[in-house]
Amino acid sequence: MKRSLKKMNFTGSLLMAILVLASCDKDDSQDISEEGTFTVAELKVSDETDLIAEDVINIGEEVYATDEIMVTSKASYISDYLPDCVTITTVLTSTSKEKTIDFGEGCELPNGNVLSGIIYLSYLKDMDLATKTLSMSLENFTFNGVAVEGSASVVRTRSNESGNPQSDAESNFSGEWPDGTTASFTGNRTREWIEGYGSGFWGDNVFLISGKGTYTGKLGNVFIKETIVPLRRELSCRFIVSGILEITRNDATASLDFGDGSCDAKGILTHPNGESEEIFLRRFIK
Repeated sequence: MKRSLKKMNFTGSLLMAILVLASCDKDDSQDISEEGTFTVAELKVSDETDLIAEDVINIGEEVYATDEIMVTSKASYISDYLPDCVTITTVLTSTSKEKTIDFGEGCELPNGNVLSGIIYLSYLKDMDLATKTLSMSLENFTFNGVAVEGSASVVRTRSNESGNPQSDAESNFSGEWPDGTTASFTGNRTREWIEGYGSGFWGDNVFLISGKGTYTGKLGNVFIKETIVPLRRELSCRFIVSGILEITRNDATASLDFGDGSCDAKGILTHPNGESEEIFLRRFIK
């Protein structure tokens, strides 16, 4: 990785704003319920929108975590997540650190996602504060070919009641896909970093995520997603491995159970009429 400041090296973790699904077994025009609540095609774009918001926020958080660990531990620290094609620069003001995370014209992360453009990150430079607000914005940013705009504000607590780092994020992102499809996601999410903090190895990071978000599709279709059982995200896996998500459109509600902790693309979808089926989740999988 290129560095204009030795303190900065890494990041990209993952985790969340909240995630939804799409079925490999169904035609994209098929509704999720008999009432026509929402379609599989909508859910697929929604899932990708959620992943974009999740990754952008997590990259910013881990860049901050690098700084935090180095200052509070008084030792050098290097994460292995961001590849050499990412350039991180830092400008100090009288009160803040302003960071530019530049992915250039295209940079592939270890999880296979390809990013381009810039994430701007800023926060107070007093690293002794137990709680800090991180501000993020984008410039000419793309995620797997999706042109993304938006911003996020993250309140990060160094140690919660369980002794783990925790962040509470408010995000507002919109995207335009190469085929002209557009969608947006706004939401609030809490992420607790329960394993791997400070190890320097991205693959052992584990998070518990909860929250509530609103997805708006190309035709103005809206549905709300809320975590019922915290979602477990292990960065060594592309998918959420457990937890339950509730999806509501108008007066109809479905639920998605992500399973028993296995790293696979499967989940159990329970329709508004009470019927359940196994479905396959997609996150930019062709």
